[in-house]
Amino acid sequence: MSVSYFVRYDITTKDTAEFLRYFRDVHVPLVTRWPGLKGVVLHTPIEWNDPYAITRGNSVLLVQFEFDSAAALSRALFSPERAKARLDFQNFPAFAGTVTHQALAGEEVWKRP
Repeated sequence: MSVSYFVRYDITTKDTAEFLRYFRDVHVPLVTRWPGLKGVVLHTPIEWNDPYAITRGNSVLLVQFEFDSAAALSRALFSPERAKARLDFQNFPAFAGTVTHQALAGEEVWKRP
């Protein structure tokens, strides 16, 4: 089992490219100091079509922080390194919208050989 901590940015901003650049180039290096963090994946929108009626998401960014366990995630969330990274939030390029955080356990149930 693995654990991922997701942060979803359902936001609007004047310059999405600049927001993503800041996050990737400035914020991620701060986050990589969190104890127990195994990886960071940035998910950004692409153009796509679906032949079925679905509800499309509108996230500008979905960030996946990967950990070995819930205990490792907890240590990271309560660490001084995370507190320092949180301070950077006030330096982000201006945006409006909702930012949500969620931790989920991952279970790989199928993978192409």
